[in-house]
Amino acid sequence: MSLLFIFGADKIPWHRIESLKDSAPEIILWAAPAMFVFVCLEVFISYRQNKKYYNKIETLGSLGLGLGNVVISTWIKILLFYMAVWIYNLVPWRMELNWWTFIPCYILFDFCSYWTHNISHRQRFWWATHVAHHSGEHYNLSVSFRLSWMQYLKIIFLLPIPLLGFHPIIFFVTNQVAILFQFWVHTEYIRKLPPIIEYLFATPSNHRVHHGSQEKYINKNYGATFIVWDRLFGTYQKEEEQVIYGITETVEHKGNPLHLNFHEFVAIVRDVRQARGWKDKLFYIFGNPSRMAQRRKEKKPV
Repeated sequence: MSLLFIFGADKIPWHRIESLKDSAPEIILWAAPAMFVFVCLEVFISYRQNKKYYNKIETLGSLGLGLGNVVISTWIKILLFYMAVWIYNLVPWRMELNWWTFIPCYILFDFCSYWTHNISHRQRFWWATHVAHHSGEHYNLSVSFRLSWMQYLKIIFLLPIPLLGFHPIIFFVTNQVAILFQFWVHTEYIRKLPPIIEYLFATPSNHRVHHGSQEKYINKNYGATFIVWDRLFGTYQKEEEQVIYGITETVEHKGNPLHLNFHEFVAIVRDVRQARGWKDKLFYIFGNPSRMAQRRKEKKPV
């Protein structure tokens, strides 16, 4: 009876989807003005303190990427919600809409996000959907806006969450809260927090490491909210020396959103055309980006 109580929810009638979607809270939309104010405040303080945390061109690129994402996410949100309802009605273990289901949903969502992020750094195709976020050489709150317009392809890695029977609104809210959490970690102004917080969460200190281009920092600290996944799976690195931001290869046109979004896809197409045989072609699509960069630096054939 207890399992039936948890997993015995009725299907959502299709005629109710519009009203259900309209009732889902727009957390990111509500938070956007505050995020913008905090960015402006950080710009002002860093300017007054003569700290070079912001670069005009990079900041314009971040804002351009962010505005593009606002437009795209408006449509993606609708598709995502319909997809979540369709899966919810498909599985027989549907959960009722209860606030407490947000907690296990968020933990499992973050676990999937960890592996999504991990794959995004280890396979070139997925790296192409993520490289825009790492292309800046300055670390500040505006970097949280610096997200590829192609990142939505990675939704497929989050499908286990709705397949577990979580209510679509819970899934929708979890996704927004997870995105919002990642705003505050992109700053130099918050240094190390108390040890227990640093041990459990992806703090600014932990996430600065993730954006580092030094060898010891590359492919470390993938956790979006919880850093414990990195500790469990051997990808954790604490912040030690000053982080050098950016990627190992210089990205041109850091203020051009179109270039930031698609330059790596263009490079993939170019490399595949020049490659000999299917093995090399597949490597150029799904190979490890770090290995390719190292080979190019050594001027060796892949």
